[in-house]
Amino acid sequence: MRSTVGKLLYYIFARLYPFAIKLVSPINEKARLWVNGRKQVLVRMKNTMDANDKIIWMHCSSLGEFEQGRPLLEKLKSHYPSYKILLTFFSPSGYEVRKNYEGADYIFYLPVDTEQNASKFFDAARPQLIVFVKYEFWYHYLNEAKKRKIPLLLISAIFRRNQPFFSRFGSFHRSMLACFSHLFVQNEDSVTLLATIGFTGNVTLSGDTRFDRVIEIAESFQPISLIESFCEGSIVVVAGSTWLQDDKQLARYVNTRTHVKFIIAPHDIAKDRLEECNKRYKGSILFSSLNNASPKAGFNTIIIDNVGMLSRLYKYATICYVGGGFGKDGVHNVLEAAVYGKPVVYGPEYKKFNEAIELITSGGGVSAKNGLELEKIFDNLLTETSAYSLKAKSAFQYVYSKKGSTEKILQFIYENRLLTN
Repeated sequence: MRSTVGKLLYYIFARLYPFAIKLVSPINEKARLWVNGRKQVLVRMKNTMDANDKIIWMHCSSLGEFEQGRPLLEKLKSHYPSYKILLTFFSPSGYEVRKNYEGADYIFYLPVDTEQNASKFFDAARPQLIVFVKYEFWYHYLNEAKKRKIPLLLISAIFRRNQPFFSRFGSFHRSMLACFSHLFVQNEDSVTLLATIGFTGNVTLSGDTRFDRVIEIAESFQPISLIESFCEGSIVVVAGSTWLQDDKQLARYVNTRTHVKFIIAPHDIAKDRLEECNKRYKGSILFSSLNNASPKAGFNTIIIDNVGMLSRLYKYATICYVGGGFGKDGVHNVLEAAVYGKPVVYGPEYKKFNEAIELITSGGGVSAKNGLELEKIFDNLLTETSAYSLKAKSAFQYVYSKKGSTEKILQFIYENRLLTN
């Protein structure tokens, strides 16, 4: 009975969500991309994909999950060159940024989760191995994989007590977990939780592949000449993935510390958001407005108005600030900053993110409760040399201590002969 209720609720959600997205699509660009990107997607797959291809399918919710899965995807591509890579996204923020990614042979939106769509998708794709990243659970796709006996892995997963899998009424969600051949999880807590609902033999503590990704980015760093010219010889604070709530806490410090250079990279680069940043930060200029000459006198702040540069910008920081921590959704990716051996500062909403908690515990990160505390933290780090050096070193060591998740998963695939060359 409980399973039936859970399934019914899922069916209702799976149908209402696309309807709601379609309803707002005329006035919301992301919704419009979500809808338009799925038009005739199964037909396009059937017409585009070669029936003779051997396929590895990786599915990611959004851009963050793609970056998380990317190290494994690229290793699979190089270790198994006879296979083609199919990459799918749920969200426009992933697909629209990576639709031309050269590491995958086929890139599509994931069609809406219905039994018919899932069956047609598998008929078109015919994957030999499926990898879902972190927390994507679509019942019909998972069930179809199980029905067709295709190896299905969940990687970099993290589980919490309040998730429906661990509820008395969570049998339907547990049935989705049972579709996975193997679960690769980030931490011991996840291993323990899964054991309470009977998942033991097919669970591996592998860590988080994001560590491998940020290390890869840092070790293949490509300089940004305009940023180098702007930062040269200065104290620099890079604030990445910021929201309005972050701006409200940062603005007074940015506007009163004119001897410090600031690089602000908003999470959303829509026109109104960029205009809002320009108004709030008095001495600011858009990155796209820069040229090879020095910025005009009085400017100490660059607003980044492009996507894809942030992971390199942190390299130029004296201090890194990662946004999101003053909003209800929580802090963004702190690892992109920590990998360069810089102190990482963020707001109070970080406890849903294991790496943000561990970064503080390791000594490389620090959380501010409000704008005044944020200013004190910045000033202390810029004046207390020994404290700064300790945090910088701790951040670097923390990231590198977590390296190797990708290799563990790759080794499992090899040892269990999930793919053959």
